[in-house]
Amino acid sequence: MASDSAPMNLTHHFLIAMPGLTDKAFSRSVVYLCEHSERGALGLVINKPSDINLGVLFEKIELRLARPELGSAPVFQGGPVQTERGFVLHEPVFGEGEKPNESVYASTMTIPGGLEMTTSKDVLEALATGAGPRKVLVSLGYAAWGEGQLESELAENSWLTVGADPAVIFDTPIEQRYDKALSLLGLQAWTLSPDAGHA
Repeated sequence: MASDSAPMNLTHHFLIAMPGLTDKAFSRSVVYLCEHSERGALGLVINKPSDINLGVLFEKIELRLARPELGSAPVFQGGPVQTERGFVLHEPVFGEGEKPNESVYASTMTIPGGLEMTTSKDVLEALATGAGPRKVLVSLGYAAWGEGQLESELAENSWLTVGADPAVIFDTPIEQRYDKALSLLGLQAWTLSPDAGHA
């Protein structure tokens, strides 16, 4: 007999922090969920820039960035886990003759919904040569939830969820991403009560 409730899957969704979530890493954050299963969830915060940009990052890893339009783009604080490690969220890139779901990079997660997240240096090397994905968001660190943890945070009204729109990630100014993600739900920040769900 089938169970009444299929496991929740919020892959390719945004988590939008409710006002009551005051944790420094997540206050007013928008998290893009790259993976969500019964084992847990993994995502990248898309609206918290760090104090370095891609130009500085490329100098640190001794690559010359041949994409001048990316040099001043910020590197994001993707979350509190593995903050020394880079994560590149990008549009799919296919090599010649490759099928969708076959990335050209060594270590890439294909996210159902149309994006990819790469952790191998070869994506940065491609950007250094002027190639690589057209739209990218580079973060240091990621956000992770263990089994059942995200579901309990959702039950506590810590987060709102909405299907992800890549335009919010790649085309929306950083300071507008929180409001833009809320607008996907037809909401505005001022309408959210910090006491929601604790009546």
